Amino acid sequence: MNYILFDGSARNQLLPFTYTRPVADLRVGILTIREKWEKMLGYTTSSVTEDYLVDKFPMVEFNDNIFINASIIPSENIVKMIKSLTENNAIFLDNEPLAFFAKKDQKVNFDTYNVIDYCFKDVIKIENTWDIFKLNGEAIDKDFQLLTSGRDSQPIPESVVVFNEQQIFIEEGAVLPLCSLNATEGPIYIGKDSEIMEGALIRGPFALCNNASVKMGAKIYGPTTIGPHSKIGGEINNCVIFGYSNKGHDGFLGNSVLGEWCNLGADTNNSNLKNNYAEVRLWDYDTERFAKTGLQFCGLMMGDHSKCGINTMFNTGTVIGVSANVFGSGFPRNFIPSFSWGGYSGMMTYKTNKAFEVAKVVMERRNETFTVVDRQILEHIFEETKRFRRD
Repeated sequence: MNYILFDGSARNQLLPFTYTRPVADLRVGILTIREKWEKMLGYTTSSVTEDYLVDKFPMVEFNDNIFINASIIPSENIVKMIKSLTENNAIFLDNEPLAFFAKKDQKVNFDTYNVIDYCFKDVIKIENTWDIFKLNGEAIDKDFQLLTSGRDSQPIPESVVVFNEQQIFIEEGAVLPLCSLNATEGPIYIGKDSEIMEGALIRGPFALCNNASVKMGAKIYGPTTIGPHSKIGGEINNCVIFGYSNKGHDGFLGNSVLGEWCNLGADTNNSNLKNNYAEVRLWDYDTERFAKTGLQFCGLMMGDHSKCGINTMFNTGTVIGVSANVFGSGFPRNFIPSFSWGGYSGMMTYKTNKAFEVAKVVMERRNETFTVVDRQILEHIFEETKRFRRD
């Protein structure tokens, strides 16, 4: 059987992170959503996504296919039902397709399908950007069981201060001298060839993915995920960092999500709580206005390739698009469009030729290539987001 993950109705609510990737490639917990599905299904997957992303994320279609809503995190019940799907059958959740069977080039009409309502209470659905950090604890726990079941952890070094050792798993090649790991409130997963430097204090739930590093004296509160090849320091509370991003210095980051190839300058701080303790509102790309989140704690949402300078301050509930460069004193706006350059004193358009020069250099430092396809995706985003910029 061929499995295809489709973006679904949540795609626009997950911007700016879905500007540069399908919903399936969002990271929540230890793994991306795609990686979770592939491990539980036992098959590779492809995606149905936006046209401008197809060259990088092509759909692979066979004669028989099962399409799965990528905003849903898999469970044993969901996978069992999906694997039993046959022709003209679909599974629905809250009046929306969770999964359905389709022949190649079939025009799907659910009025002609046998629809099964999903009734189990084990659904974790990523519908909004803030769900990525809000549901990260549950996702870490599920991934921890999935990745470590039946396996033995590498030994915990004697110099490490440990609480609840049974909930700590260390992969091969990880280095962690003289740090503190407290898994009392949730599991701690240390990925392959990662590093936790001396004096770091970590409370679970926590995931450090492969080749990532935590710098000396860092203070990290769960649920937090540090994606592959990221470098992290300072104080962090309930954050998800997708990968290849740096917060290498002191400063606070709380209840936030950073995409890939982001960099926070030294002593960057974000607020995650309003002074009046009121509900946080976030920029909504669909309505083009600020919308309620239902959250009291909500910090920074930063899209891929965005960066900020030394001593930058971000207000509660700030959304930054793709490839923005923020700097200067004072608090910038709570919504910073993609390809913006500036800060509190004003914004101008970040020219694509300059942005692409930076992206190329940054990616080469990690032995990755800024491809023609990457450039085309960012050019499309530049044009699509032009209406949000004022100059």
